[in-house]
Amino acid sequence: MEKRTFNFSKGLGIFVAVAAGIGTAILGYVDRTDWIQVAFYSIAVTALVLWGWHHFSIKWSYSLFSKEKGIEEAPIEITDENKKRSLFWEIISKNWIVVTGFLILLGLFIILSFLVPGFFSGRTVVSALIFLGFLILAFIAYKFLNINKSVIIGVSILIGLFIIGSVSLDGFLSIQNIKSMLVFASFLGIATIGQTLVVMLGGLDLSIPFLIGASNLGLMSMISLGVPPWLAFIVILAFGLIVGLFNGLISYNLQGQALIVTLGVGFMCVGGVQILVSLPTVTGGTVFGVVPDWLKNLASLNGKFFGLPIPPVILIWILVAIVLIVGLRHTKWGRNLIALGGKRLSADRLSISERVYWVGVYVISGFTSAATGAMLLGWSGGGFIGVGDQYLFLTVAAVAVGGTSLLGGYGGYGFTVIGCLALQVISTFLAGLGLSFEGQQFIFGLLILPLVALYSRSPHIREQI
Repeated sequence: MEKRTFNFSKGLGIFVAVAAGIGTAILGYVDRTDWIQVAFYSIAVTALVLWGWHHFSIKWSYSLFSKEKGIEEAPIEITDENKKRSLFWEIISKNWIVVTGFLILLGLFIILSFLVPGFFSGRTVVSALIFLGFLILAFIAYKFLNINKSVIIGVSILIGLFIIGSVSLDGFLSIQNIKSMLVFASFLGIATIGQTLVVMLGGLDLSIPFLIGASNLGLMSMISLGVPPWLAFIVILAFGLIVGLFNGLISYNLQGQALIVTLGVGFMCVGGVQILVSLPTVTGGTVFGVVPDWLKNLASLNGKFFGLPIPPVILIWILVAIVLIVGLRHTKWGRNLIALGGKRLSADRLSISERVYWVGVYVISGFTSAATGAMLLGWSGGGFIGVGDQYLFLTVAAVAVGGTSLLGGYGGYGFTVIGCLALQVISTFLAGLGLSFEGQQFIFGLLILPLVALYSRSPHIREQI
């Protein structure tokens, strides 16, 4: 070990020990613990960290360390570069993305402490430390473990967030709250099926939120006009297939403008449905009526599956997720899809039709978007054109947070499932703190930046072939 490395490690150990002692004292003060106990536990924690650092990291004496290990220090050539640049700044420069992410999270904690009354407490400090610990574990796995890094990072963050919620909020682990989180995660998960497949080919479908709103409003309107609910449901799904087919055909011929094309198609859907709905009614934005019981049971929190108190939408999402994950990994269709997103020229030489797969994933996206809008009607009880607005951001965020490359060729729906669950846990936690929807969107953006930056450090699949 170089001398400067030893000095840095020793200084870091002292800093961590002192910080742990100060943190213990702050927690004791916030929880109004007797000052004698606070002093005792602070000193004990500091001593424990110093002892652990001494035995598991480095010895405090450099010469003792060298003799015990039997290491002879080789002469180190001292250059101007070594003099000017310390080990601390070398570590910062090599891991600047991680450092930036940590500073963003620290700033986020400070902002919430000022914005949310009663946020700064012993519970939230412990929760933040737990979350930081899981992020460190995720980073270690990312750097040193030879396994799927996206899954390790996603699962670590998800577990950390869940522990934070259970520690910070009363009732977070209640059956009703867990069921509520799973229902909303199911809506998001079904909506992101198409987005995941499109992203894996290097595209992006921005028509999803508009198609969700149009399907929700259109289904309620047809039911109100006397169309049998089952027939109206089928018509809406067919509408989604047609929109997806149109999206796929147009965006395939204009791939450089696929994002704008899908956005334009989304506006067309919303405007067209509102015009049709407003013909026999006063308003084209909201329609109320009687939602059939089977649709309510399908998507409501009180829904039951053969007498079991489990909303069927959760089971539908689980079933679809299993089929899609297995299909992407173990079928010719899935392997061709990944190959096409990774390197189109190679896929073309293997006689994989880019047109068929490109149009196909957009058709699937249109179908799942329409299904999401229809099932949301069973949850809300009324048709609303803006019910899908939040999914414009959330579908892309769930795919990105899960670890699927936005450049295509890497990822899968299993990653997206992790992203959906993580976003839902964050949303529930922030709502429990009393943060507004706008504030939640702001926090989402701050959290996603370091996560996407961490994933982006992996080389694209095209660079690995």
